Amino acid sequence: MPKLIKTNSKAFRNLLLAGSMMAVAGAGVAPSWASSHREAPAITETPKVDGTDFYMFRSYEPGREGFVTFIANYQPLQAPYGGPNYFTMDPDAIYEIHIDSDGDAVEDITYSFDFDNSLVNDGQGVTLDIGDETVPIPLRYAGPVTAGDSSNLAENETYQLTVIEGDRKSGTRTTIDQTFVKPLDNVGNKTLPDYEAYADQYMYDVTLPGCSTAGRVFVGQRADAFAVNLGEVFDLVNLVPLEGSIEQSEANNELSDSNVTTFALEVPIECVTGNGNGVIGAWTTASLPQASLKDPTPTYEDPSLQGGAYVQVSRLSAPLVNEIVIGLPTKDLFNASEPKDDAQAAVFVTNPTFPALIDILFRDALGADGNIAPSNIPRTDLVAAFLTGFPNVNQQATVTASEMMRLNTAIAATPQAAQSNLGVAGDDLAGFPNGRRPGDDVVDIELRVAMGALCYEIPVNGTPTNLGYCMPEDAPVGDEPFTDGAPVTAMDVQNEFPYLNTPYPGSPTDAGGEG
Repeated sequence: MPKLIKTNSKAFRNLLLAGSMMAVAGAGVAPSWASSHREAPAITETPKVDGTDFYMFRSYEPGREGFVTFIANYQPLQAPYGGPNYFTMDPDAIYEIHIDSDGDAVEDITYSFDFDNSLVNDGQGVTLDIGDETVPIPLRYAGPVTAGDSSNLAENETYQLTVIEGDRKSGTRTTIDQTFVKPLDNVGNKTLPDYEAYADQYMYDVTLPGCSTAGRVFVGQRADAFAVNLGEVFDLVNLVPLEGSIEQSEANNELSDSNVTTFALEVPIECVTGNGNGVIGAWTTASLPQASLKDPTPTYEDPSLQGGAYVQVSRLSAPLVNEIVIGLPTKDLFNASEPKDDAQAAVFVTNPTFPALIDILFRDALGADGNIAPSNIPRTDLVAAFLTGFPNVNQQATVTASEMMRLNTAIAATPQAAQSNLGVAGDDLAGFPNGRRPGDDVVDIELRVAMGALCYEIPVNGTPTNLGYCMPEDAPVGDEPFTDGAPVTAMDVQNEFPYLNTPYPGSPTDAGGEG
């Protein structure tokens, strides 16, 4: 055990806090609980298929107790004013949500989204007569767009939803006999004077195979619900991440004015539990055709030539795994892999490198004469947190170590006003890491767990309990109240589907998102 200077020293606590946040990120749990942006070298080249966040929870909207909501976000860091082409989805890509109902780390159900973008007026878009010529305009819209009148739109973005039972490549496929519309992004208040009403018309009831009750689906732009002091974190943790040492403020959330593209799907619980014990695992992917050739004479419909089998290029369930845990040479491979193959990356979790980096960076500054990182190697506490789930909470009947988000569908949803943003650690079993809700403050949770919080007692049904993975002496700073100062709670988002707020408008720039 390292010998530390007195822990009641303010200077020590401040320095400790700075190091701890970094350590959290690298500990292997961090990946489970933060946002995922530009996390691998290859994905930076294709932002339209970059998954940023994945949420899975028992629906807590009043009257929807029998449903599970899945929210998969793509296209990170969308500036609301990012026109004139904004953030359409890739029509060559396939976006999927996979569900494992029995614990073998193989999908049993897949919900697959396939997009099509087309110009009105026989592929010309909106045209104007200029002199004796009819000329297409340069924009995607030519005037205000409302819930009752979309005639000024030059482009239509639609998608098909296919449900695949069994293997996602060879299983039984059922394409829903309906064309769904993705609304235009929130260009601004002049173009879209009532964006909420306009977008709401594209929230659909949908009848899914094997379901006796209709679910709901929506794909469109939303305000990013994730909160993180992003720039400071990646600048070698340039902050003091300790309660009492940093002000809890929305000003610390550097995503507070960013949008994302949301895939929201609400499904009856009976449709996803299969023959398992009621705990489901899930993850999202995006795939592109294997071959792509640039066309020297591109058109709107065919800017390049695509061919070959689909290849997975993005994968996400518990975020930050690829950013902070997976070693640099393996990041693109992880994005292309499936949960059943995760043994190839297990060493990054059981023997995480980031705590060692924290020790190198901060041991002397903290006045320690030994290693300040958790010493319980292999890190079985982190393995449970995001590779196997916890017994009697979110562990499946068959336990296959794999990186999936896990949810016990038998645990009732906690109403919005009663939710703890610390999830299970806040004695709220309906929250992270039992699934993840938009109001779960996963950064604070991950900071504490990564530095060894599970080596100390946590509340279990109101009773402080050590889970048995490690002991306090294994984690010298594991009982510190880590925080990044960027709070989020369930009250910051909506209490109804699709839960995430109306996106920030491109104009006026100070309008802000709406609840």
